[in-house]
Amino acid sequence: MFDAGKYIESYRKELYESVLPFWIEHSLDHEYGGYFNCLDADGTVYDTTKHMWLQCRQVWMLSRLYNALEKNPAWLEAARLGLDFIRRCGRTPEGRVYFSLTREGRPLFIQRKIFAECFYIAALDEYARASGDQSLKDEARRLFEQVLAWRADPAILGRPVLEGQPATSTMSEPMMLLWVADQLSGGGIHHPQSPLMQSCVAEILLHARAERKLVLENVAPDGAPLPGSLGRLMNPGHAIEAGWFVLEHLRGTGERKAAAAAISMIDWSFDRGWDPEYGGIFYFMDSEGLPPFQLEWTMKLWWPHCEALIGLMLAYRETGEPHYLEKFERVSEYAFTHFSDPRHGEWFGYLDRQGRLTHTLKGGPYKGFFHLPRMLMMCLKLLEELA
Repeated sequence: MFDAGKYIESYRKELYESVLPFWIEHSLDHEYGGYFNCLDADGTVYDTTKHMWLQCRQVWMLSRLYNALEKNPAWLEAARLGLDFIRRCGRTPEGRVYFSLTREGRPLFIQRKIFAECFYIAALDEYARASGDQSLKDEARRLFEQVLAWRADPAILGRPVLEGQPATSTMSEPMMLLWVADQLSGGGIHHPQSPLMQSCVAEILLHARAERKLVLENVAPDGAPLPGSLGRLMNPGHAIEAGWFVLEHLRGTGERKAAAAAISMIDWSFDRGWDPEYGGIFYFMDSEGLPPFQLEWTMKLWWPHCEALIGLMLAYRETGEPHYLEKFERVSEYAFTHFSDPRHGEWFGYLDRQGRLTHTLKGGPYKGFFHLPRMLMMCLKLLEELA
């Protein structure tokens, strides 16, 4: 018998007593603004570079916790610390968003992609919901229009299409655009039933191959397979995240066929990604069992497990099938046993295949205050619906 109350207690404790205190205590930079991203096991800052994905994600996450869980003024104040920094230092004169900055806010690096801009948009919009500042929402919408133009013509970002490059649909882009468009949901192109959102859902679902029961990271724009390792690449955690993005977007729309396809993405990716020998979810896989290019493919990272916990709970809410709760318990047991740090708080992020710790960091260029607190927040709400 599934005990929702037990998980509510443990997830709430993990969020309020372990994860939030770790980041509030160690990451806030009261001298220059923004957040320290690179934190060791005990919260020691080991590098002062400020990575804009993580700066923006932390603003979004603190604001979302304020909006969705508790009107805690300390959370909003911490969000404002990051918001002021990213608005003061985070954009180029042409409106792009930097990838990384010095502690003081001087530019270090910029990517030729749209992801930093997308996280910036989400941060502005969520903080605007918390503060009531309409000008932030307006700024977010203007930048989103620019992002759509950049995605339509990557050459504007300095990414020319080279002669040998196959035309490719990479799942991360429609995923991100759907997430941001949902964030901005209102009128025009941001309406839940807009052509943009429908197009994002359709493009994501092209990556799900029903005949093979798997999800590919990269396909041709019409869904046809691509040659080589690029076309065989699977990222189970990412595919599960894509599935629950679609499932959440479609809730209440009556789009049962697309919702069923999103649930299949979660099912196939979890079943293929779970390591039957050592437990945990593989980072990368090759759809034909050939050697992946990614040397770290057997590793177990914190974030795919977070996405699996969300996806499994959403699939259960949609279907009521008990096997999702059984899988939720399996992933929860693995994650809390292997990643959670009862000594210093927060979660470690990186394990080898056997589940042994490979890196002591709690924060780094790609690990911040985002996947874990989002999972704890969403699962708490979903568990409370069951209790």
